[in-house]
Amino acid sequence: MSNSGNGKRKPVNDEEDDDEDDEGNERDLEAWERAYADERSWESLQEDESGLLRPIDNQALHHAQYRRRLRSLSSASAASRIQKGLIRYLYLVIDLSRAAGEMDLRPSRMVVVAKQTEAFIREFFDQNPLSQIGLVAIKDGVAQCLTDLGGSPESHIKALMGKLGCSGEASLQNALELVHDQLDQIPSYGHREVIILYSALSTCDPGDVMETIQRCKKSKIRCSVIGLSAELYICKYLCQETGGLYSVALDEAHLKDLILEHAPPPPAIAEFAIANLIKMGFPQRAAEGVISICSCHKEAKFGGGYICPRCKARVCELPTECRICGLTLVSSPHLARSYHHLFPVTPFEDIAPTILPNQHRRPKNCFGCQQSLLNPGNMPVRCVTCPKCKQFFCLDCDIYIHESLHNCPGCESLRNSKLV
Repeated sequence: MSNSGNGKRKPVNDEEDDDEDDEGNERDLEAWERAYADERSWESLQEDESGLLRPIDNQALHHAQYRRRLRSLSSASAASRIQKGLIRYLYLVIDLSRAAGEMDLRPSRMVVVAKQTEAFIREFFDQNPLSQIGLVAIKDGVAQCLTDLGGSPESHIKALMGKLGCSGEASLQNALELVHDQLDQIPSYGHREVIILYSALSTCDPGDVMETIQRCKKSKIRCSVIGLSAELYICKYLCQETGGLYSVALDEAHLKDLILEHAPPPPAIAEFAIANLIKMGFPQRAAEGVISICSCHKEAKFGGGYICPRCKARVCELPTECRICGLTLVSSPHLARSYHHLFPVTPFEDIAPTILPNQHRRPKNCFGCQQSLLNPGNMPVRCVTCPKCKQFFCLDCDIYIHESLHNCPGCESLRNSKLV
């Protein structure tokens, strides 16, 4: 009985061992996929001067790319006086056709595009507080307006996330016709722009797309395209005719860089580079606890909001245009933040991490964040210095000052000390 009992139990043990082996193989397979398919670990190695492989310093690489982009922008601005449009009306056209479901970008092109679009919308309003964005989706051969032009990032993001889903074919002509009809009503002082995130390799149009492109060109609409597949002639032709930029994303990180390049205002079109006086209103905050009719949503709202100084209508958010009298409504911080594009911070100078004869003059801490500029071995690390105030900053503060703060702390402290 004991032998027969052991004989009966032995297959069970073998089956358990087989199951454990199968589970182990599945875990190994998943680890193999994560290491070589998802993380792409081979891209984190590079060959040094001696022919050996060493890991890439991603922080230094990111900073080097940022410094090159900053120098190119500053050199272009210094070469000629470039006028930029501070009031932009931009439509973001997102391709949600069947091609957006491809999985060459994980988990899919649609998810990656939605993630980067959210980041772009927030960055756009941070750098262009007086501008407005609208969203358009193209799928099933038609173009659908998700949101009208507005200045609320949360409403745009909410509308986009609620309409995700890819199907059918993409129609470039229908998208251009839709945005042309909307942007053609914009006042002459507004800069009309379209950014198209295009995943498909073709366009299914009801008519002649070339005529639509010429109409956009005549209306001074600057069209830019970011492709997620291969380069298309029609997209390249559209950008060339309207003065936009055309590029194709290689991966998710490259897609992020390409989208964020459109956040700063581009050079103004020659016909729009004429000085105009624009009437603006600075509304006051509405009293709390008061029920009033909102002019933008056409419904009763309780407390909050802003009161138009001309017609006394209530609006929910700034900046916007009063629906009753048409006055542009902004706040003074929005207007002040828009001027940093006209007076950018001078690019800082690189300081190599080497020991110099006058090393004792080099500070040990960053002037901005007060973090140490020495590594654990008390050796200097790479940093930057302001050519005006001669203060030293770490790499993180360099990026923060030029992309978010837009003022040098060292120069501001010198200016304040002179006033005192």
